Amino acid sequence: MRKLLIVGGPTAVGKSEIACLVAKKVDGEIVSADSMTVYRSMDIGTAKPIECMSEVRHHLIDVVDPGGYFDAKVFEEKALEAIREIDSRGKVPMVVGGTYLYIQALLYGIEETPDPDWGLRRRLYKIARLKGNLHLYVKLKAVDPVYAGKIHPNDIRRIVRALEVFINSGKPFSSFHRWERPRLSFKGFFLIRSWENLSKRIEERLRDMLRRGLLEEIRKLLDKGFKNFLTSPQAINYKEFIPYLEGKVSFEEAFQEALQNTKEYAKRQIRWFRKQGWREVNLDRLTSEEAADLIAEEYLRTP
Repeated sequence: MRKLLIVGGPTAVGKSEIACLVAKKVDGEIVSADSMTVYRSMDIGTAKPIECMSEVRHHLIDVVDPGGYFDAKVFEEKALEAIREIDSRGKVPMVVGGTYLYIQALLYGIEETPDPDWGLRRRLYKIARLKGNLHLYVKLKAVDPVYAGKIHPNDIRRIVRALEVFINSGKPFSSFHRWERPRLSFKGFFLIRSWENLSKRIEERLRDMLRRGLLEEIRKLLDKGFKNFLTSPQAINYKEFIPYLEGKVSFEEAFQEALQNTKEYAKRQIRWFRKQGWREVNLDRLTSEEAADLIAEEYLRTP
């Protein structure tokens, strides 16, 4: 199988635009490594690359309804299937996204974990609401310091899943992961910007989402029972505005929380991608076209 091309980086850095340009240059198709664009009807708040999707074939976008089950193991299986199918047609398989645990699972593999325990998960989320995320993070650190060291203390979705697996299996969540040599041949690129510029882009994107109808998108999801789903409502840009629509917080409070959560997530992404040692592409110094040329040329040169 031909070498995999991976384009990663923090949210709002410009991955979709550049990946679309690269795909056209190398005759590629994109496998989305984003834990939220898999959900249907969540278009604006997840920044789905709608325009690029009409020009370049994408995989693993809009594959499950909100509330449907989708995790790193499911991604691993479906992404491998898509990559083999893309390769079989003589196209370049490209993995593009910022959900680093999905990329980790794809490259190194992950064992089958216990099925979701929705009742336990609800109880853990309730504890987090009452006692704070840090309370559960400390619990996780005690039973699985390896995995706790790889996630942020406020990454409540992954903290809850890791505790859920430990409680139901008696095994640390990290024991289901492999961290050795990658099983796929790949060339990875890490898109970066200065923190000042990235912060501005994050805020501008959120304001643009609101102008394009994010609140109405959330209202429609709520009408379908979205609030009762336990995976997709954890999505940044959605969970923060639900209390606003219910009249519990002001718009400014919801906006600032969404902004802060996005920036914290971006920092976690940056830390993970920097540790990988991939080729860094500085978008403060290059135009999108120049960055795409650099990535395409380096990928095609790589044996």
